[in-house]
Amino acid sequence: MGEFQNRTFIVSGGARGIGRAIATRIVTDGGRVVVGDVLIDDALTFAASTSGAVSALALDVRDPDAWDALVEHAETTFGPVSGLVNVAGVLSEGPIDGSDPKDFAFVVDVNLIGTYLGVRAVIPAMRRAGGGSIVNISSTGGLVAYANRASYVAAKWGVRGFTKAAALELGVDNIRVNSVHPGPIDAPMASSISAVLAKGLPIARRGRPEEIAAMVRFLLSDEASYCTGSEFTVDGGQVAGPLFPGVNS
Repeated sequence: MGEFQNRTFIVSGGARGIGRAIATRIVTDGGRVVVGDVLIDDALTFAASTSGAVSALALDVRDPDAWDALVEHAETTFGPVSGLVNVAGVLSEGPIDGSDPKDFAFVVDVNLIGTYLGVRAVIPAMRRAGGGSIVNISSTGGLVAYANRASYVAAKWGVRGFTKAAALELGVDNIRVNSVHPGPIDAPMASSISAVLAKGLPIARRGRPEEIAAMVRFLLSDEASYCTGSEFTVDGGQVAGPLFPGVNS
C-alpha cells in the first residue's frame, strides 16, 4: 500500500506542468486527487488517463463559490480531504510605470487571493478529517525579487507570508501549512525565463516538475509531521548566492 492510500487531495492548477506532476505523484503513492483548473479540457483528459484516481472540475481560483464546490465534490467523490496543494498561478512582465493596474490586480488575485480562498475553503473539511497538510506553491520570486515582474513578486511574497500566518492559526487543528519555492522549472508558465536563469546556477539546468512534486509529496506525507510554517526551496542553488567564475567554481 502507498503512503497516501485512502487519502483525498485537492490540487489547483493540476491540468498541466507542476500541478499535473504533483497530482501524478500523489496517485502513484495510492492517493485520490481532485484537480481544479480553468483548463478543464486538459484536466478532464488527465483524469481520464488515471483509471478513476483523479476527478476534474472547472475552477477559477478567484471564485470562493467555485472553491466551495470543489471541496464538496472532493468529499462526496473520494471522502475526507487530507491535503491541499495550491499551484494555480499566472505571470506578467513589464516595468511598473508602464503597467496596467488591472493586470497587476489580476496577477495578485490569481496567485495570492486564489491561495487564500483555497485554504479558507478547505479548513472545515480538514477539521472534519482530523487534520491535514496544505502546501502553497510560491516561487524563488517569493524569496528574492525580479525586475519587471513586480506583480508576481508581490503575490509570491504574499503567499509566503500568508503561509506562515495560516500555520500559526491551524496548528491547533492538526493542519500543517508550508510553502514550496521553485526556481527555474521546465514548465509552461515560465519556460523562456527559466531557460535564462538556469544558465548561471550551481546545478546548471532547469528543474523538472517531478522534482517539485517530490518535495510536495514529502510535505503532504507523515514524514513531514513536524514541519509547518516553513519555506522549502527547490531551485538548483539559485538563491544561495551569486556564482562568480573562478571563485565559486
